[in-house]
Amino acid sequence: MGAEKPHAARPARKNPSQSSAPASSVRDWPFDIRRPAGFAPPMVIEQAPLEDELGDVLEKALRLAGLSADALAARASVSKEKIQDALDYRYDDLAGAELDRLSAALGLASAGLREIASGRYPLPIVSGLPFCLHALRSPHGLGTANAYLITDCRGGEGILFDTGPDPARLRRMWPAGVARLAAVFLTHSETEHTGALSEVRRLFSPASVFAPAGSGLPATAGLVDGSRMECAGYSIETLATPGHAEAHNAYLVRAVRAPHAAPLLVCGDLLFAGSVGGGYFCVRRQREQVTRILRDLPANTILAPGHGPLTTIGHERAHNPFATT
Repeated sequence: MGAEKPHAARPARKNPSQSSAPASSVRDWPFDIRRPAGFAPPMVIEQAPLEDELGDVLEKALRLAGLSADALAARASVSKEKIQDALDYRYDDLAGAELDRLSAALGLASAGLREIASGRYPLPIVSGLPFCLHALRSPHGLGTANAYLITDCRGGEGILFDTGPDPARLRRMWPAGVARLAAVFLTHSETEHTGALSEVRRLFSPASVFAPAGSGLPATAGLVDGSRMECAGYSIETLATPGHAEAHNAYLVRAVRAPHAAPLLVCGDLLFAGSVGGGYFCVRRQREQVTRILRDLPANTILAPGHGPLTTIGHERAHNPFATT
């Protein structure tokens, strides 16, 4: 089991729209305030870079397919040198037909792989949540590690999903007016998602802390697949999603007072905009859980991943290279 690769050797991004967010307060970042039809409270959305580029996608696809780079070269009729260059983030000379053959050999959606390779992977307009979602993003490699806070838009009390790695940064990003936490839900135990937990406990005790059963995180209540609860006006269903880690959960969130509005899935390192998490515990189970989520959840479900920007189930079905079933 391991953290998402930090991409230390990755070159500068081609697409300026995918550049990293500045290391400043979330209140200094650009906001997109949208008012879904028929609902007054605004939703707050800010931009974040994609977690993965072509090299990352190919590396994860190789792991999922159980192939070496040499085997992929033979199967796709693409030179070993070009594949190795792509894995090292040098892929300017990969032609469209070569990308299509790589997609076929790896079981990827070719249109999505072309979009990733071009640096122009599209992102949806995200709206429709009947509550406010605050993305609390910390630098992680060239991307971000994400925590999420939901509130009823009037402040006061919220629910936190993951904590991010850095207590000082979490304090700087914390929205004014949110003075209490009803609960904390953790997707998995990696430090970039739980590093600020001790500070959160200190500031917001006695908020309950929930984590995947078997995570080993101290003083947490373990949740298993299918667990359901109501908390502070929200219905929260646990989906056990092992693969990236043995103990890994996603949380499906709905507002009790608006049961037919778009739901939110906080999915940790299961699924990203344009990619998936690394299957460090079990590649087969990672693949199964990605397929389950994309197949079973409504298209308007908003995805809040552990890294990268917000997206939706419907959008990832249409564009994600790994959405092939």
